[in-house]
Amino acid sequence: MERMIIFCMLFFCSSMALTAAPYKIAKYKQLFKTIELLETTVKDKDVELLHTPENPVDGCLLTAVTCFQKGTLKLQPKNSQVNSTFTQTIKVLKRFTFSNPGKQCESSCESYEKKTPKEFLKSFAKLIKQV
Repeated sequence: MERMIIFCMLFFCSSMALTAAPYKIAKYKQLFKTIELLETTVKDKDVELLHTPENPVDGCLLTAVTCFQKGTLKLQPKNSQVNSTFTQTIKVLKRFTFSNPGKQCESSCESYEKKTPKEFLKSFAKLIKQV
C-alpha cells in the first residue's frame, strides 16, 4: 500500500512539472500577440520617444521588462476609435509579471536609447521571443 501511495505522489508531482512549462509558453505567446495588437493601435507621430532596451544580457532581463512596462504607460492611442482596445491592451501588459532569478542590473531605463513607440513595441516583442 505504501508503494502505491508513493507511486501516485511521484506521478502527480511529475505531471505537475510537465504542465508548468506549456502554461508559461502560452502566457508568453499571448503577451506577444498583445504587443502586436498594440502596435496597430498606438500613436506614432508627435509623441514622446521612449527608452528602448535592446539585446539585454541574460542577467538584465528583469530590468528590461520593467523598463518596457514603464514605457507602455506613456503610450497613446492613435485615435478615439481604438481607445477601448488600446486601454485593455495596456492593462494586460501592466499585469504581466516576469519571474526571473536574475539579478537587477546596474543600468537604468534612462541609459537606453530613445525610440518611437512602434520601434519600442517591436523591441518589446523581440525580448518576449527571447524569453
